Amino acid sequence: MLVLKRLAALTAMMVGGLVISGEAWAVAGQPSPWELGFQDAATPVMEFITQFHNWLLVIITVITLFVLALLVICIVKFNAKANPTPSRTTHNTFIEIVWTLVPVIILVAIAVPSFKLLFLQTTIPPADVTIKATGKQWYWSYAYPDSNFEFDSLLACDQPRTKCEQPRLLAVDNEIVVPVNKNIRVQVIGADVIHAFAVPSFGIKIDAVPGRLNETWFKATREGMYYGQCSELCGKDHAYMPIGVRVVSEKDYATWLEQAKKKYAAIDGTRAANVLAAK
Repeated sequence: MLVLKRLAALTAMMVGGLVISGEAWAVAGQPSPWELGFQDAATPVMEFITQFHNWLLVIITVITLFVLALLVICIVKFNAKANPTPSRTTHNTFIEIVWTLVPVIILVAIAVPSFKLLFLQTTIPPADVTIKATGKQWYWSYAYPDSNFEFDSLLACDQPRTKCEQPRLLAVDNEIVVPVNKNIRVQVIGADVIHAFAVPSFGIKIDAVPGRLNETWFKATREGMYYGQCSELCGKDHAYMPIGVRVVSEKDYATWLEQAKKKYAAIDGTRAANVLAAK
């Protein structure tokens, strides 16, 4: 049994090291080399996801060690050499009650936070800002319906990493800009094929389906730059559909909003003129 205790202690140390290392190596808003854990959480939903993940890791580790201990005990104690006269016990009421109740308790311990998380993800609170994201082959278009403007967001750099000043295959030319500590509702739809809008640090991932308007939400609690990507195979340039979200203060957001209305209104006017000219 001393060997089992040492094995359990070693496994617990390894699991704890992986969790700590993953958190220590994570870079806010984007993946980092040799990252083992999630990206740093920037929303309450992602914080809940991380806590739930760590809770499940504890549960599956305990179950794995328990099953391993039972296997080792059976191999060592109940082999033909150590136990030439096997027991003929066929029933044990206590054990049968235990192996029925314990799995039920484990499932309840998993189900309760799982349903809480599902409720948190799918219940969209009153929105401070609404953004409509349209997936296209192979870029994103974003509309701010409350402010009546729209713009396209394309990959900024697909050159080798050493030649990109911004994160390769993640940076975009036009970013989504949102205020910090505000509820952001994201309406997602596809223009051609199925895409998926996903930002890991926000804990959001939802399909963009043609003809169907899906919704999700997030509330970023820290300012900064956060990246995501299309997470549904959508064609030959699927890997070149990044998502960039910049979280700023309310004052900076108000300034950007006024500038964006002028900038993208001019672009929309040029588009409209081109469409009329083509007709």
